Amino acid sequence: MAANRLRVAKDKADLMKALVASDSTTGPFSTYADAMVFAASWGAKRKKRTPLGTISQKEPAPISLEVFISRGYELVIKLLAIAATKNAKIISPNDDKSEEERLHIFEEYANGGLEILREELRGTVDYSERLLLMINSERFKQETTEEDFDLSRFL
Repeated sequence: MAANRLRVAKDKADLMKALVASDSTTGPFSTYADAMVFAASWGAKRKKRTPLGTISQKEPAPISLEVFISRGYELVIKLLAIAATKNAKIISPNDDKSEEERLHIFEEYANGGLEILREELRGTVDYSERLLLMINSERFKQETTEEDFDLSRFL
């Protein structure tokens, strides 16, 4: 295996710590892997991939790929890679280069998602409640036609 650890950008480390429940926080996620998968999915939804830059070496340290596999997230990593490259060969189990590229794509989507979340969660006390509102907003988003006049854009 080439790169068997998923990394978090140093400038997003504090947000990641706040998203995970611990003795000092009431974050909505149980593990860093859970938070990272959500962030990557959010980044993919918003089509935001951002290079990592400086990597966090301490908390959260790079996370073993085995943690993601044990939690059932390998499929998400593979689907994001296929969607980004439009090439099904990227999920080849025997190609270390393909695995490295899959993980790189996933890290960039997670980093992009964390950037979006940092902006959308700014000033929020309860991340769980705000995330639920954001998800519901996406779920029930209605497409408006040009003929409709939407007053909500003035709010």
